[in-house]
Parts: sequence; structure tokens; C-alpha cells
Amino acid sequence: MGMLKEFKDFAMKGNVVDLAVGVIIGAAFGKIVDSMVNDIIMPVISKVVLKGVSFTDNFVSLDGSSYATYAKAKEAGAAILAWGNFVQIVVNFIIVALVLFLFIKGITSMRKEEPAPVAPAPEMSSTDKLLVEIRDSLKK
Repeated sequence: MGMLKEFKDFAMKGNVVDLAVGVIIGAAFGKIVDSMVNDIIMPVISKVVLKGVSFTDNFVSLDGSSYATYAKAKEAGAAILAWGNFVQIVVNFIIVALVLFLFIKGITSMRKEEPAPVAPAPEMSSTDKLLVEIRDSLKK
């Protein structure tokens, strides 16, 4: 029972629960970014750059055969170099990294910097007190 109690204590710590919430929100955020890249950004880029051909359908068949789409090549089990899919995933990563950068930058700018605590002046020793008195006497 001791090990079960230790595990329960570990799992219920604030950091573990916060991490679990972060992972769940991150997964949902990933789906939003995927949709934004796949449904909004990449179609515009593909229309401008590739004249309407989907980035995902850009691949090189390594077995020399010709396939109409990426899906048909995968269905046939062909060895392919899917460079278009790679480009799409790189764009997805850049967008996620940019959004996280802006999010973290916004949060850090909203935080107030707390002034560093000022340590109290150390108590002077009796020798120091005597030296200060002598110095003050000599000034007079």
C-alpha cells in the first residue's frame, strides 16, 4: 500500500496536473494549427506557387512508376519521396513555433517584475562601532 500512496501523492501534485492539462490543451491547439495550415494557408500557397496542385500531392516515386496522387501511391505501397508533405509539416511547425513565441512573449510582458528583496544591513561589530566613533571624532 505504501507504493500506491506514493504514486497517488505524485500524481496529485500540482505540477503533474498542470502538465496533464497542458498536454490536453496542446493536442487541441495542434489540431487547430493543423486545420489552419491544411485548410487555409497551404491552399493559398499552392494556388499561387503550384497553380492549384496540393502540396501533399507533390512526391517522387522511387520505383519509377507514375501515380496520380499521393494517396494512390500510398495505396499501391510504392516507395515514394513525399517532399510536398514534408514542406507542409515544416510550415505547420513554423506557425506553431511563432504562435508559442508570441504567446510566451505576451505572458512575460504582462508579469510584473518583483523587486529583489533588500537584505537588511548586517549588524556592526563592536570593533566597527568603535572605529566609526573614532572616525567621527577625528572629523570634528
